[in-house]
Amino acid sequence: MQRRWSDRRIKSVALQTVFLAAVVGLTAYAIDNIADNLRARGVGSGFDFLDATAGFKIGFLLIEYSELSSYGRAFVVGVLNTLLVSAIGIVLATALGFAIGLARLSSNWLVARLAGAYVEILRNLPLLLQIFFWYFAVLRALPGPRQSLELGGLGFLNNRGLYLTTPVPGEGGMLVLGAFVVVLVAGLVWWRRVRASGGNAPVGWYVAAAVVVVPVAVAFLAGFSMTWDRPALRGFNLAGGTALTPELIALVLSLSTYTAAFIAENVRGGVLAVARGQSEAAAALGLSRGQALRYVVVPQALRVILPPLASQFLNLTKNSSLAAAIAYPDLISVFAGTVLNQTGQAIEVIALVMAVYLTVSLTISAAVNLYNRRVTRA
Repeated sequence: MQRRWSDRRIKSVALQTVFLAAVVGLTAYAIDNIADNLRARGVGSGFDFLDATAGFKIGFLLIEYSELSSYGRAFVVGVLNTLLVSAIGIVLATALGFAIGLARLSSNWLVARLAGAYVEILRNLPLLLQIFFWYFAVLRALPGPRQSLELGGLGFLNNRGLYLTTPVPGEGGMLVLGAFVVVLVAGLVWWRRVRASGGNAPVGWYVAAAVVVVPVAVAFLAGFSMTWDRPALRGFNLAGGTALTPELIALVLSLSTYTAAFIAENVRGGVLAVARGQSEAAAALGLSRGQALRYVVVPQALRVILPPLASQFLNLTKNSSLAAAIAYPDLISVFAGTVLNQTGQAIEVIALVMAVYLTVSLTISAAVNLYNRRVTRA
């Protein structure tokens, strides 16, 4: 019996070795063939082009960039713009999806039907069409800068974007920020230890109070000052504050509302998967319906919700590549579009873009799976 098992193992290892060698050989042949074809056509290869001057502008920036910057700098700008849309979209889609999903289970007939209509309409319309709706039918239809809609002193909204009043910290700003971070981290560590030990003290409220009170006290003692950069009409457009372009707003709104419809169904299915007896037991203990959902039902439903939720996060990140349709300067538009057209380095450019999306997707999957394991063990 032992010898038969050993023979099977030797055969298995041999077959896997042959298969691996075949894959490596085919890959090496493909790479060599591609290199020969590129040399025959006089097309250079490698990543040296990343150091060359880009020579084009980018409409929305999170870091410093100009026409004199390199293609590598343009690549970083595209990556950051993609990450910004993905991060904001994931947060908004998750919050909205949970709210809509729970609303579908509401005992109020009107609320449940409205939530159901939202899900059926949004998830059955093409995402690209929704992007065009927000961009052309909503944002581009707004009045011009001189007739901007004022948002209660917080900023202005017009067909060129959203302009928000921005705080500008003065002296001692880094000290206050450091105090905030230290208190926040220390408070979270304390809160987790209390929860792990089974304590029932309202530690969360203490942490929230400390996060507000301590930085304010530090700011007072350090003589901290702050000014406000308010948008104002200068020439033909608004200047000052923080400007969010219509392309960014349209993309975030369409991605978050579209993905939220799918997340809502995941949430509804997860809640329905929890045995009804759990809700009845919570009611018998005197918990309200909201408390039962928060403390009993939703924590158990997360075990069902999280795996498909990770898929929706990945879909949102990959769907952000549709930004090219409205000229938002994401990774696809800037790097796989303009840079590729100017340099002709198709293999290198596409390889870098694929590597970025793969890295982001694997990171999101790992984070959700890590949290899922923690929830499953709880």
